[in-house]
Amino acid sequence: MNQDLDSFLADRIKKKKTLTLVTGVFDLLHEEHHLFLSKAKQLGDLLIVGIESDARVKQMKGDGRPLNNQERRLENLSKWDMADFIFILPEHFSKPDDHRQLIAKIRPNFMAVSSHTKFVREKEMILSEFSAKLVVVHDFNPEFSSSKIIANLKKKGL
Repeated sequence: MNQDLDSFLADRIKKKKTLTLVTGVFDLLHEEHHLFLSKAKQLGDLLIVGIESDARVKQMKGDGRPLNNQERRLENLSKWDMADFIFILPEHFSKPDDHRQLIAKIRPNFMAVSSHTKFVREKEMILSEFSAKLVVVHDFNPEFSSSKIIANLKKKGL
């Protein structure tokens, strides 16, 4: 994954490959992440993953998060060798126009989400502007959420 995003996207267009986009925090990787990404990868030829920036994770999850900084999260996810390209999302990525700009640049065929993804209707509307489809590929399993695992670790004093 030594190429930049623009080169990856240009190569994808040249090779006429379908593309699935996934976004998320991916702080503590666990088996549900693996299952989700495996299902997402099956949607298209290529899988691209956008990791939330440290600033956004702190904004969404509060102080003390993320446990792993964005570079470490990218590195850890890369070790799974599931995604064809992984990048860090912009720090300012909370408004529909921010999402629209990303979709306009990436032009995915699909965006894979899990059943607990927020703002599904809004995401569907933006994706439809670019002839892309939102697909729920995985049912959320609350037993394996990173937030729950972190809370349990804190209770144990770890």
